Amino acid sequence: MNSSLPPSVPRAHRAARAAVAVLFLTNGAILANLLPRYPQIKADLGLTNAQYGLAIASFPFGALMAGLAAGAIIRRFRSSRVAVAGTVLTGLGLLLAGLAPSWAALAVTLFLAGSMDAITDVAQNAHGLRVQRLYGRSILNSFHALWSVGAVVGGLMGGLAAGLAVPRGLHLGLSALLFSGVSLTALRFLLPGPEPTEASGADAHAEGASVKRGAGRLRLVLSMAALVLIASSGVLVEDAGMTWAAVYLSGTLGASVAVASFGYVALVGAQFIGRLFGDRLVDRFGQRAVARTGGALAALGMGGALLFPSVPATIVGFAFAGFGVATLVPAAMHGADELPGLRPGTGLTVVSWLMRLGFLLSPPVVGLIADAVGLRLGLLVVPLAGGLVMALAGVLSARRVTAPRGGG
Repeated sequence: MNSSLPPSVPRAHRAARAAVAVLFLTNGAILANLLPRYPQIKADLGLTNAQYGLAIASFPFGALMAGLAAGAIIRRFRSSRVAVAGTVLTGLGLLLAGLAPSWAALAVTLFLAGSMDAITDVAQNAHGLRVQRLYGRSILNSFHALWSVGAVVGGLMGGLAAGLAVPRGLHLGLSALLFSGVSLTALRFLLPGPEPTEASGADAHAEGASVKRGAGRLRLVLSMAALVLIASSGVLVEDAGMTWAAVYLSGTLGASVAVASFGYVALVGAQFIGRLFGDRLVDRFGQRAVARTGGALAALGMGGALLFPSVPATIVGFAFAGFGVATLVPAAMHGADELPGLRPGTGLTVVSWLMRLGFLLSPPVVGLIADAVGLRLGLLVVPLAGGLVMALAGVLSARRVTAPRGGG
């Protein structure tokens, strides 16, 4: 985050910004603690690649199902309280997943954890946007960068625990306790009061009429579809690191469990660097050029690692992929928010919800391919996603990006 704050920013607003940053960090860290334990869970339960992929898909499926309810829950209980409660419940769900005695139990507990994580994600972003409006400038990217920091911290914690053979219940219990305590402490510094009021029914009706009157309705649909695919490509690459990096490195390439955790750590660490400098790159070169270059980095980096497989090359390949997709989701959200005929926020909401399909479909698809022809070929989805981004990046703006409307 930028530490140089204008003197007009009240201390309470600065405290709220720091508290939201803490929530993003804990959200990234809690899930990442479980990821290095996936190979051991898979082995202990005797799962095939397809069974494992289907079980992991329960997490994004739960997120997809719960995502639509998040808004009503936030309006009823406030984004601050929902974000913190969701953090606590996500940690509990992941602890139960780590202790699951069967495939069914693993799938159910990951479904519940995913549901809570989706609600937490919407709530912390909603509260971050409240703080951003008070600042009068964009600060949301800094929160997402800190999510990446949390994911690296959690991945390192999980890798160390796996390397030291710490029992999963003890490790994940301590993780849930630690980050739940941190989020509960942050609650007192978040903004008070109810959420901002929603748009009136008349505004919503005017929006629908605007879309119907527009001559470019087909173009609007095609543009939205392209933006969803760009965002989904980003989350597909991220999910490949979350779900399969440790399994591929330890199972196919024979790395130790501690070293295997560095595949995901490399991806998220490079993603953090990309997010840290992404705004500057977009300002200078435009979203289209940055997205195409990022897609090329993901395709060439991971493609080369799969063509010449080794532990170091694979870790570097995941790093290239993480850096390449760092700006894709924000770019797609910004593009959707600027589509003509839609109010600010409508396109962003559609992209945010539909891109979760990438998290839902990726694990079982890769698992089925891995069972048929091997995980090395299954991970070709990463360079293919990079190529898809290169092909669709024309829908993004070629001009310098200004602050998104509505703080999105």
